[in-house]
Amino acid sequence: MKVLHQDTRTNEIKLLPESIDDLWHMENLLDEDDLVYATTMRRKEDKGDKLRPERTEKVRMRLGIRVKKVEFHESDNRLRLLGTIESGPQDLGQHHTLMIGVGDAVTIVKPEWKQAHLDRVKRAVEASDRPSIVFVALEDTEAVVAVAREYGLKELATITRNPDGKMYDTKSDEQEFLDKIADAVAAIPTEAPLIVLGPGFTKESLARLLRDKLPDRGSDVVVLSTGQAGMAGIQEAIKRGLGGKAVEGSRVAKETRLVEQLFSEISRDGLFAYGLDSVNTAAEAGAIDTLLLSDTRVRTPEADALLKTVEGCRGRFVIVSSLHEAGRRLEALGGVAAILRYRME
Repeated sequence: MKVLHQDTRTNEIKLLPESIDDLWHMENLLDEDDLVYATTMRRKEDKGDKLRPERTEKVRMRLGIRVKKVEFHESDNRLRLLGTIESGPQDLGQHHTLMIGVGDAVTIVKPEWKQAHLDRVKRAVEASDRPSIVFVALEDTEAVVAVAREYGLKELATITRNPDGKMYDTKSDEQEFLDKIADAVAAIPTEAPLIVLGPGFTKESLARLLRDKLPDRGSDVVVLSTGQAGMAGIQEAIKRGLGGKAVEGSRVAKETRLVEQLFSEISRDGLFAYGLDSVNTAAEAGAIDTLLLSDTRVRTPEADALLKTVEGCRGRFVIVSSLHEAGRRLEALGGVAAILRYRME
């Protein structure tokens, strides 16, 4: 994410999303009744015969809409902003949908930029300087290719060996399997580190092939042993802190470690609180070291008041994505929890 312009007098910030991660950040940044300006396509107003209107062609125009709903469409890499037109050359008061994609500059005007909003912008800008991670989790007959993004893990491809149930297993069959995996990895437009993991020895053969096929990225291939393959194996590597700095520095790993720490405290009846009432009580007592808040709960008045209380007591907070396993575990606790400085009765 790039910040193109910021004006504290008018409470506006102009942002340029540079990746699908940035679109996810923007979804969590926008609130109902924000005013958003962007270039869009809309049919030109027909001032001719109103009794026989003709469908005019769509033209590019800059509109400002008052946001009523925000939808993140990961499948087509678009953010949909639904609202009413408040500024523009025509159709004031009518409904319109802004389709925001990577590379589309957006100006956001808020009644107030709260600290959680500004932290979200800072996080998105910092994340743009960090590479994501490409995972290949495989065993003898199946491989999963996935990438770590800011909002969670995204599975890109599943490649199987002997899908027709052949009873024989040849060297050529294995080579074909590995070649398909390597081709899937080579097709990903990134220079991010590659982590190959899973049980058994097939991962070693794949790592050698990747170093041959992708010589520019050969030094970035890391091989890990896990008890499982597939997405479960990737989650295992993240939880165990495998993969060195590449995994350790990712947002998913940070959120996973904190949620794991929370559940560890819960299991031993230690330094924890969860649920809005219990967490509010801990916050008012100044007992919160780290507040964990699901991204589905952050845009509520209760969450806003809680964040202010925690910050006032010099606690920290982490917004956890609900789109990966750790986030879903936090959601099961109500989306609000905390790791405490001292135990609460």
